[in-house]
Amino acid sequence: MKKDYYDILGVQKNATEEEIKKAYRKLAHQYHPDKTGGNADKFKEISEAYQILTDKEKRSRYDQFGSASADWQTGGNPFAGMGDMRGANFDFSSFDMGDLSGIFEGIFGGMAGVTRPTQRKGSDMEAVVEITLEKAVSGVKIPIILKTFISCDACKGKGHDPKKGFTKCRTCGGSGGVKETKRTILGSFSRVSVCRDCDGVGEIPISPCKECGGKGRIKGERKIEVDIHPGVIDGQIIKIKGMSEAGEKGAETGDLYVRVRILPHKIFVRHGDDLIISKEIKFSDIIFNNPIKVQTIRGKEIQISPTPGESIRKEIKIKGEGVTSRGDLVVMLDLRIPKKIDPKTKKALEDFKNEW
Repeated sequence: MKKDYYDILGVQKNATEEEIKKAYRKLAHQYHPDKTGGNADKFKEISEAYQILTDKEKRSRYDQFGSASADWQTGGNPFAGMGDMRGANFDFSSFDMGDLSGIFEGIFGGMAGVTRPTQRKGSDMEAVVEITLEKAVSGVKIPIILKTFISCDACKGKGHDPKKGFTKCRTCGGSGGVKETKRTILGSFSRVSVCRDCDGVGEIPISPCKECGGKGRIKGERKIEVDIHPGVIDGQIIKIKGMSEAGEKGAETGDLYVRVRILPHKIFVRHGDDLIISKEIKFSDIIFNNPIKVQTIRGKEIQISPTPGESIRKEIKIKGEGVTSRGDLVVMLDLRIPKKIDPKTKKALEDFKNEW
């Protein structure tokens, strides 16, 4: 039975070359045998259709006669005998390598040549510190101890004795890369990958450090003092560069990120740079305009009094006494009604009830 290559790729007979390529890329990724859910027969079929429909001469013969060549269906199929891939040689001249790059990426992880790696940088770390609101206002230095990889003192983080020098890596012959060949449904492909024995350097230290096993780092503790500046906000993150996990063989040390948490206060409530406090007062304080004492978060005592004629619910602001000099201390007056009123006081209040 004649194969309908247009139907196999899911395109119209008047499809452009770009539309055919796009359809092929989608189906090739979907049915490639190395992928989960792949189908070797289906992949072989769509690859056959792609080769015919992207070759102008073959496509023309196929459109006219239903076959790209006289022997295409009788033995000329380039995918015949795929059970044994030894010695397989395919002509990919009609393939756009950009179309196959996604497949090669899945097979090899890329077709690029060997890249000499830099040694692995130490990982970044995060720590959380809790401080009081007083410390957030005044600023504080907090000690932190991290259990992590630290630089090896024996080799100064190098991983070897530099004075002893290096010898050529026998595995890669000093090139830093080794050739790998993989057999696939499309044939055998080779790439150069990083040599694992020398990490792509091409040289092996003659005298690796015995303390760290040549890694340049060991497990230990790092002691740090975090300087928290006045006015820090809850949840703020402080970055301390180069104070986290040590890198391998002298590579860069990771960064430490310190998250600051401010504990709730029993008296003050923070609102931006302002501090809010509720101050309990008596009725007599209002009547006789008694001074009301308020203590700031810095321990300073300040006297305030409501202005005659104003609402008792009006906020009283003390400038510059908030979290920072830009903030204020906002005093909310809390008038308490006495539980008991003696007869003499009650009579006196009744005499003035029409005044209020």
